[in-house]
Amino acid sequence: MSIWEYANPTKFLRTSARVMPMLWVASAVLIIGGLIWGFFFTPDDYRQGSTVKIIYLHVPSALMAINAWFMMLVASLIWVIRRHHVSALAAKAAAPVGIVMTLIALITGAIWGQPMWGTWWAWDPRLTSFLVLFLFYLGYVALWEAIDNPDTAADLTSILCLVGSVFAVLSRYAVNFWNQGLHQGASLSLDKEENVADIFAYPLWTCMAGFILLFIVLVLYRTGTEIRQRRIQALVARERLEA
Repeated sequence: MSIWEYANPTKFLRTSARVMPMLWVASAVLIIGGLIWGFFFTPDDYRQGSTVKIIYLHVPSALMAINAWFMMLVASLIWVIRRHHVSALAAKAAAPVGIVMTLIALITGAIWGQPMWGTWWAWDPRLTSFLVLFLFYLGYVALWEAIDNPDTAADLTSILCLVGSVFAVLSRYAVNFWNQGLHQGASLSLDKEENVADIFAYPLWTCMAGFILLFIVLVLYRTGTEIRQRRIQALVARERLEA
C-alpha cells in the first residue's frame, strides 16, 4: 500500500474518521495527565521557583508552533511537485493551529520571562524570530483568503511557506546561533549533555506527546472540513452552470 493512496479525498476522509476518536482520547489523556503531573507533583526549581512549571505549556506549544510550519512546508512541496489537493488543504488546515500554538508559546514565554528577566518582552534573537514566524502565519492565512482560485492560492502560499521556513529554522536554533541572547538553551536535546532533571523531563515529555497528537488530530479534522467545503463549492458551481 502506498502513502499516496491517501491523496484520494474519499480514502483520506474514511481513514481519518477511524483514527480521530483514538487520537482525541490519547491527546486528552496525555495533556491532562502531563499537566497535572507537572504542576502538582513536581517540586519548585531551586532558582526559578514555581515559575518553572510553565515549561509544561511553553515548550510543547513552541515545539508545535515551529514543527507545524515544517509540516506545512512538506505538504506545500508535495502540492507543488505532485499536485495532490489533499496536501494543499492539509497545509491550509494546519496554519490556524500553528497560529494558536505560536500565541500560546509567546504568551507563556512572556509570563515565564517577566520574573526571570524583569520584562515581558526583549528583542532576543529567538523571541524576535518567533514573532516574525507568527506574522508569517498570519500572512499565510490572509493569502489563502485573499485569492479566489484555490490552485493559485495553493501555489502562492507554498512560496510563502518556503520563505517563512527560514524563520522557523531561526526560531528553533537561534540560541545556538547567538549565544548572547537572553533565552535559555534547549530544555531537551538529544545532542546536549545536560538537560532538565528527570523529575521535570518526564511530565514534559508527556505533555509534548499530547501536544503532538493534538496537532495531528486537529489537522486531520480541519483537513476533512476543507475537503467537504471544497466539494460543496464544486456542487454549487455545477448547479449554477446547469441553471
